[in-house]
Amino acid sequence: MCSPEEEALLRLEEVFSSTLARINSLVLQPLLTAEPSDPQGRECLRLLQQLHRSSQQLWEVTEESLHSLRRRLCHQDSAGLESLLLLCGADRVLRVHVEYIEAYTSCVVVQAFQKAAKKRSEYWRGQRKALRQLLSGVSSEASVGTTLVQALRQPLAHHVQQYVLLLLSLGDTVGEDVLCTPARRLLQDSQDIPVTVTLLRAERVLLFDDALVLLQGHSVHTFDLKLVWVDPGQDGCTFDLLTPEEELSFCSKDPQGRMVWQWKVTQAVCQALRGKKDFPMLGAGLESPEPPTCRCVAYTFRAEGRLCQATYEGEWCRGRPHGKGTLKWPDGRNHVGNFCQGLEHGFGIRLVPQASEDKFDCYKCHWWEGSMCGYGICEYSTDEVYKGYFQAGLRHGFGVLESPPQAPQPCKYTGHWERGQKSGYGIEEDGDRGERYIGMWQADQRHGPGVMVTQAGVCYQGTFQADKMVGPGILLSEDDSLYEGTFTRDLTLVGKGKVTFPNGFTLEGSFGSGPGGGLHTQGLLDTAALPPEPSGTRKRQLGVGAFPAESRWQGVYGPFRDFVSAGCPGDLQEALLGFHVQNSRELRKSQEYLCCERTQPEDRAGRMEDVLDELLQHREPRALRQCLRKALSNSLHPLGKLLRTLMLTFQATYAGIGANKHLQALAQEEVKQHARELWTAYRGLLQVALQRKGQAPEEDEDTETRDMQVHGLVLPLILPSFYSELFTLYLLLHETEDGLYSQGIAHLSLFPDTKLLEFLDVQKHLWPLKDLTLTTNQRLSLVRDKCFLSATECLQKIITTVDPREKLEVLERTYGEIEATVSRVLGQEHKLPMDDLLPLLIYVVSRARIQHLGAEIHLIRDMMDPIHTGGLYDFLLTALESCYEHIQKEDMRLHRFPRRGDSRRPW
Repeated sequence: MCSPEEEALLRLEEVFSSTLARINSLVLQPLLTAEPSDPQGRECLRLLQQLHRSSQQLWEVTEESLHSLRRRLCHQDSAGLESLLLLCGADRVLRVHVEYIEAYTSCVVVQAFQKAAKKRSEYWRGQRKALRQLLSGVSSEASVGTTLVQALRQPLAHHVQQYVLLLLSLGDTVGEDVLCTPARRLLQDSQDIPVTVTLLRAERVLLFDDALVLLQGHSVHTFDLKLVWVDPGQDGCTFDLLTPEEELSFCSKDPQGRMVWQWKVTQAVCQALRGKKDFPMLGAGLESPEPPTCRCVAYTFRAEGRLCQATYEGEWCRGRPHGKGTLKWPDGRNHVGNFCQGLEHGFGIRLVPQASEDKFDCYKCHWWEGSMCGYGICEYSTDEVYKGYFQAGLRHGFGVLESPPQAPQPCKYTGHWERGQKSGYGIEEDGDRGERYIGMWQADQRHGPGVMVTQAGVCYQGTFQADKMVGPGILLSEDDSLYEGTFTRDLTLVGKGKVTFPNGFTLEGSFGSGPGGGLHTQGLLDTAALPPEPSGTRKRQLGVGAFPAESRWQGVYGPFRDFVSAGCPGDLQEALLGFHVQNSRELRKSQEYLCCERTQPEDRAGRMEDVLDELLQHREPRALRQCLRKALSNSLHPLGKLLRTLMLTFQATYAGIGANKHLQALAQEEVKQHARELWTAYRGLLQVALQRKGQAPEEDEDTETRDMQVHGLVLPLILPSFYSELFTLYLLLHETEDGLYSQGIAHLSLFPDTKLLEFLDVQKHLWPLKDLTLTTNQRLSLVRDKCFLSATECLQKIITTVDPREKLEVLERTYGEIEATVSRVLGQEHKLPMDDLLPLLIYVVSRARIQHLGAEIHLIRDMMDPIHTGGLYDFLLTALESCYEHIQKEDMRLHRFPRRGDSRRPW
């Protein structure tokens, strides 16, 4: 049976609908008949038309409300209170009322009613009696304009006032209708045992077997018992209840009343969680167990705030999401992951929908107290991907932001961030312009010392401000032309400067833009200088000194230091050292597949223990080398993770456009710095391992000991990871000399063995002719590639390894093979003096035909352990350098045969 309030509401809607229809025909339609010609009149007509449309929408909503009320009266069993438009469509009803009021107010402000009344004064005087029937309390002497204003306001104001009264009365009926269900049982009523609830100041408290209900005036507050936690109070008359959005304090008149309420609420919570209805009697049987602190329930938040209307499903603890769970907002945002005390904390995946259909931003990150903090991988709806560190929800620390190759302006930034902006040392590659910037950033702009490398091989170095180069700088072209002077902001030559050409000529003067976009210069051209030595042009290296190696990648080293300082906790390993997951392009297309294949936390903790134990067990030199080799090759090992991140930065700097010979010194010192940092990282892990076992920490190393370990142990182990890019830079840097060397090798290869030995002035008693086995068709003078064959084959192995020490060992064995061959020829052991060794070594080098020997020699020299300086390896490398230089000489390239008796040697 329907309540009297519902019947009164029905009558109210019928009256209002009829009134709106009369206002429309009697007032609004006549107001729209005039067609003004002046601008003000046309504006008034536009506002009146808007009011007419709003009135029509208001009438339509009222009719729908009437329809829902009549359906409720006729079909009470199937149509509940929730079917009423005023309840299920409250937002729409409110919006339509507000739109009408706004349109009406606009008309009042411009006096649209008064102006319209003046134009049809005779008509409105004839309608005055009909208008008064719509109104109450309006004087018969009132003007037509005033009457129109009241006619369009008063019925709505009266209707809203009646709404308020009836809906408040209906609230009690709604509350009773919701609470009284056949399956529900009342366990306790505050009218039986009085209790007051602070914060909400409830007038009545009802405890059901599935819910706790607080009645406060016309408001009904319902709490699901599965999400209620009982917290004993500080005195004998109070106890607290924790819920997801409220903390309620119950206070009784005496301790006995408090005990009854607390016991019944506790047991009701237990029963609700177990799904049972066998509620025990107070004091009967054994003491009932307490409800579990941790639970798994779904709940939709109602209070205003960031969680408003969001639904959480997962683990709870004392009224807060705590543990694993899923959070879904009505706007499509989803978060799956770990929570702590109501906030996202730990690893989590969040999908954020974008304006376009089926487009999401996907964040796979570590969170700290509700914000992204630590390492994360973010894939945006724009197809950009960010891999790096966050702090307080913003990119902060080291990170890589890359756009897809098919983007309108493909770009990749690898470097440091600060509060969401590029700041510090970083590398940006502009694929569209074919440029790479290496240098300092501030607030998303290039700012400070920087180097610009272009795909055409041109390099700039100077100071940047607000993304532009300012002041003096350096320009190096691919042909080794050098400009020193000032530039415009778009990197064109302007002002005073000096150009040094590859042939040694210099041009010093002033530069500027000429007609047609060309270069205009006025100055002095000096043609007296000789061409510079190749070693001089090689020294033109960019970036050295501008970016100290130890400060470039602190954003990479820093998290590892933090990890070690924290004692290497397994649960922080991913947040500080990063993780790898597969690409999630398909993941963003659906919110139903929020998952991420990663190592479980307990596995990470156990693995960390194994890592530290292994370090303790392999501290002897030979075992340590194998241990470090294994660690650095393992992408899950902390040292392996650090190495892979450093490889990423190295490739971003020196691969592709960055493969420029003027960056070789920058790359070389960077690799050495990485070796130092990795050794420091190993030492840090070892100290943690010793601390966990209760052993005394190792003493600090002196500089000499550390350098010996870095160059002798770590550098050879990590060099293969950087070798491809690094050796390419050496190839480019020594391309000219290697070209001359290749010509010399090509010409020397035309010599038969005996002729080449003779040309190199090798003493004949050292020729290994008796080692040669000739066929019937061969003559001694035509034999080629047979003499010193073992030494030649040995030297060719120098390109099969990237370890400088192993390359030096190959050179040592080659020297040994040469001496062994000579000793066999002489029939006794023989040590070769330098005068005899050098021509024989040139012979072996020419027959070995090693490509890019100059790049190999210089890389060995730069990367070899300083402990070998002045020793045998240094001597042999110097001899090889001398051979390399002699083969480049013109006499060698022209293969001029020395005349008999000519004592002049070709070196």
